[in-house]
Amino acid sequence: MSAPAGLLHDRVVVISGVGPGLGRTLAVRCAEHGADVVLAARTRERLDEVAAEVTALGRRALGVPTDITDDESAAALVAAAAEEFGAVHVLVNNAFSVPSMKPLARTDFQHIRDSVELSVLGALRLTQLFTPALAEAKGAVVNINSMVVRHSQEQYGSYKIAKSALLSMSQSLATELGPQGIRVNSVAPGYIWGPILRSYFEHQAGKYGTTVEQIYEHTAAASDLRRLPTTEEIADAVIFLASPMASAITGQCLDVNCGEFHH
Repeated sequence: MSAPAGLLHDRVVVISGVGPGLGRTLAVRCAEHGADVVLAARTRERLDEVAAEVTALGRRALGVPTDITDDESAAALVAAAAEEFGAVHVLVNNAFSVPSMKPLARTDFQHIRDSVELSVLGALRLTQLFTPALAEAKGAVVNINSMVVRHSQEQYGSYKIAKSALLSMSQSLATELGPQGIRVNSVAPGYIWGPILRSYFEHQAGKYGTTVEQIYEHTAAASDLRRLPTTEEIADAVIFLASPMASAITGQCLDVNCGEFHH
């Protein structure tokens, strides 16, 4: 589906956690909707690759190597965005760490600390630092959450701790920042069909002697639509919440999982 032009026309969108999956798709889809983008990730090479895709679409892109768990690094991102664009309208907190995949009884406490530091405190740090610019723009924050907040599967315990804290923080920020005209919402994807999940399914197929298609069908069978949402569909939900079309929506979490969980 081609994107209708202009949902984010001439807005500046900051995206953290720009990797090969959702972060990259977010940047491209925002550009297709008319936005200029500020890209934050730890790896310069990855930023350059995504920035090149954005500029090929006729929009401006600024890549800033950033560690969002570090005060000085995060402050440098804010300063670079202000110098390049003079305004910021949208912040998308998309930074991600791999879950431990162990029951809490066997999860290392440092792993939980690191996950909370990145997913929760990293998002809070960026939100705090960008609040003056977002208030001036009457802008929006969208935090990428996860369907783990809807279930309690034992291998996702530490991940659920971090994402549940992120959801609660998002709701509190919506209340705190609302009087300044800033909206704060969340998007909670389930499985996201894209290059990263395909690689994982390929690994599983080789391990268990089955095919990627069979694993996909087995995984998708739990959803009402019998398929998995794509990275583009997740990005479109983020863009909707960031856009004027969602001008009266704040403090909410939009689940995008093809009906695997209902909330």
